Amino acid sequence: MRMTLRAALLLGAMVGTVTLPIEEAHALEKGKGKTESQKSKALPVIQKGKGKAAAQKDKVESVARTNSSRSSRSKGKVEPIAGKDKALSPTRHGMAAPLAHKDKSGVRVTAKSARVARIGKYASPEASGGLTHSFQKKNLTRVLAGHVDLWQDPGRLAVQSGSALVIAQDSGEPLYEKNANAIVPVASITKLMTAMVVLDSMPNLQSPITISDEDVDYLRGSRSRLGVGSVITRETALLLALMSSENRAANALGRHYPGGLPAFVAAMNRKAASLGMSSSHFEDPTGLNSNNVSTAHDLARMVAAAHHYPLIREFSTTPGVRTEVKGRELDFHNTNQLVSSPTWEIGLSKTGYIQEAGKCLVMQARVADKPVVIVLLDSAGKQTRIGDANRIKRWMESASVTGKLPTRV
Repeated sequence: MRMTLRAALLLGAMVGTVTLPIEEAHALEKGKGKTESQKSKALPVIQKGKGKAAAQKDKVESVARTNSSRSSRSKGKVEPIAGKDKALSPTRHGMAAPLAHKDKSGVRVTAKSARVARIGKYASPEASGGLTHSFQKKNLTRVLAGHVDLWQDPGRLAVQSGSALVIAQDSGEPLYEKNANAIVPVASITKLMTAMVVLDSMPNLQSPITISDEDVDYLRGSRSRLGVGSVITRETALLLALMSSENRAANALGRHYPGGLPAFVAAMNRKAASLGMSSSHFEDPTGLNSNNVSTAHDLARMVAAAHHYPLIREFSTTPGVRTEVKGRELDFHNTNQLVSSPTWEIGLSKTGYIQEAGKCLVMQARVADKPVVIVLLDSAGKQTRIGDANRIKRWMESASVTGKLPTRV
């Protein structure tokens, strides 16, 4: 009995020993399974995060490829940036968009501002959404607004010359005047008085006169193609003095006057007085002397008087001539370009210039079917006096079309 009990105890111990490892093994396996289960449970999370990272990486790479593709396409399209025709290379700079750079003025320009600058300067209206068109329209409107000729309003006339006068030749009524009583140097407008005094003496126009050293301009050094010793007729000298404002020809005419140059200058001042030119004074026949002075009102009287001389009308409006001087044929041209204009009907013309007088122009012309005398003195620039004459003409023509007489200003 005892033996049986001991055997049973021994067998139970052996069984317990075996069972314990099995249970431990089962527990361990169960724990391992749980750990692996947790691990496997956590694994999708990690893989999911890895998938997001991969997706982000793919997205970045896709964006990079897109930018690279855009850059490659833009590389084939040349757009001037800051004066350069070459686009920035994305492989060189590592970026598709250009970095901030400097334009020609040295100002830093970002890619965005550079693009805006290109749109404003180069892009078509379609490409820039009409931006260029609006810029151009705005600028055009501003230009037109700033340059509308004021002659469209008969009461307003923008004349740039320092002194100006427009009178109706038939009535003598002033239509426009600006500083018309200012006493100013008149330069070669003087030669109209010279021509009248010469013709009043009724000389032989075909008689020869000689250009001498006394006729050379040592005061201002003006040039002349009538060399000392040249022999021309008095008629040719008168033509060149009026048409081309030849100083040596004008001085020679005065010097060959009976009694010489002093008598001639005295005759000029007597003629001025007889015409009622009370504010005028002459000291030489050329106008090179700045002491030859007058007013716009006085010069309008002189122009009206000179218009009565057929030769002065003809010679002062001749566009050009070819004449022989010392065995050579030389071309001379009129100093007033308007005499060749088909839009002008000019009956008498004379220009003048010395530094003290500025650019000067006097004319008798038919404007809007009315004979007028135009006097423009002290103009600055080569074309100011011509521009003023054209403005006056349009002003009068506009008033004629609207049926309104030009308002005296």
